[in-house]
Amino acid sequence: MLNDISLFDAASWYLVFLFSTTLHEASHALAALKLGDDTAYRGGQVTLDPTPHIKREPLGMVIVPIVSFLMGGWMIGWASAPYDPDWANRYPKRAAWMAVAGPAANFLLMLTAALLIHAGMLAGWFSAPDRVSSMHLVDWNGDGLPHLAAELLGICFSLNLLLFVFNLFPLPPLDGASIPLLLLPPATAEKYADLMRSPGVRMVGLIAAWQIFGKFYPPLHHLAISLLYPSQHYVSL
Repeated sequence: MLNDISLFDAASWYLVFLFSTTLHEASHALAALKLGDDTAYRGGQVTLDPTPHIKREPLGMVIVPIVSFLMGGWMIGWASAPYDPDWANRYPKRAAWMAVAGPAANFLLMLTAALLIHAGMLAGWFSAPDRVSSMHLVDWNGDGLPHLAAELLGICFSLNLLLFVFNLFPLPPLDGASIPLLLLPPATAEKYADLMRSPGVRMVGLIAAWQIFGKFYPPLHHLAISLLYPSQHYVSL
C-alpha cells in the first residue's frame, strides 16, 4: 500500500482528519458547556485548535491515523473530551445531547463538502469521475487550487460520512450508545449510564461495532456516492 501513496495524499488525509476530529470533540465540549458542564471548557477543548486535543490523545490523534493510512488507505483514530460523570448522572438527557453533538458536526461537514463539490462542478472546477474510490472522489479541471480543493473536499465527504455513521452505532463507548438516555426514565437512565461506563462492556461494544461496521458501511458509502452524483451509475467503489 505504501508505494501507492504520495506525500500529497497523506498530508491531505491527515489535514482533513485533524480538522474533522477536532471539530467533533470541540462540538462535544461546547455542547457540554452550554448544558452546564464546563469540564472540557476548563481543559481548553472548546476550540478548533487541535493542540489540546492532540495533547489529550496523542496516540489516537497522531500515531494510529498515520499508521492506519499507510497500511490500509483509510485514516482512523480517536480523541476524547472530558466531562463530569456526576453532571452526566444528574442530567442524563443533557449528557445524551452532548454525545450527539460530535456526530452532528461530522454530518454537517459531510453536507458542506457535498454542497461545495456541486458548487465547484457548476463553476467548472470539478466533475464526477468515471470511477470512484476512497482515494479519489472528485475529478478536477486544471492544476493548483482546483486539484487541492477536489482532493480535500472528496476526503472530507467520505471521512465525515464514516465518522458520522460509526460514532452513531448504539454500542459503548461510541456516541450513539447515549441516545437511549433521551428516552429512558431517570432511574433506568442512571443504571444504563453506569453500564456504558464499564470497561468490559466498552471493550466488547467497540469490537462488535467494528465487526458490524465492516459489513454495514460499504453499501452505505455506495448509497452516499449515488446521492452525491445521481446521474452516475457506479457499480462499486
